[in-house]
Amino acid sequence: MARSGVLNRVQDLWVSLAGVATSFPSDGVRVVVAAESRLCPPAWAGIVVLGSSGIATAPDAAAARFLRESLTERPLRSAVVAERWSGEHGVVDVLGPASLAYLDEQEFRPATGAADIAQLPPGHPDLDRLVADVSEDDVAESGIDEITSPVFVVRDRARVAAAAGYRQWPRSVAHLCVLTSSHLRGRGLASAVASAAVAEALQNQLLPQWRARPESSRRLARRLGFRELGDQLSIRIAADQVDSNGDSNRSGRGRP
Repeated sequence: MARSGVLNRVQDLWVSLAGVATSFPSDGVRVVVAAESRLCPPAWAGIVVLGSSGIATAPDAAAARFLRESLTERPLRSAVVAERWSGEHGVVDVLGPASLAYLDEQEFRPATGAADIAQLPPGHPDLDRLVADVSEDDVAESGIDEITSPVFVVRDRARVAAAAGYRQWPRSVAHLCVLTSSHLRGRGLASAVASAAVAEALQNQLLPQWRARPESSRRLARRLGFRELGDQLSIRIAADQVDSNGDSNRSGRGRP
């Protein structure tokens, strides 16, 4: 599939997750009100930039006005830069950004090596010991509890040392989930299990998606052939930024 075809497919995915009628504009960021948006946690605002434009969802009209005012006359990529929002008066929390990377059959570079890969069903008890070996942040980042595909694993003796699979998303997208024991990293185990999961997704005619914040995870994705097409970021806007008339309170809002 041509790169433009992948981008169009990915944009369709994120539009569907917005939960309301919208589209990526020719440039800039289009802001819409979407209380049930899946671009972000409930009651937050979510921003996704792909290619030369982006979409943003806000929980209500006042938050949408706040976003539009904040994004006016700003470079596109600044919309998904955490430091830019951390310095914005009225923003009380930021999640991300996470890079959004994808590949098709022609771009896939399978991992090579002699890892003995086995399969487990999602939620198998052997995965519990792997989860116990890593931090809560790593578990949350991996999404290992959300896998719906077979789980591809490598063992160190009897214990699962690394695991990967995917959760099927709308628009036939496979969201990759990978986790490696903290004590066994740097041995290529993540590459081996992730490669097996990607191959499974492609065999099932799905588009693999790799969403990541840590640079180590992004490097692994690039080794497998993923290309970063954009970024996702969520912000929580303070309630006191809206006055009794529902207008954004801009007094004192600084520019980073």
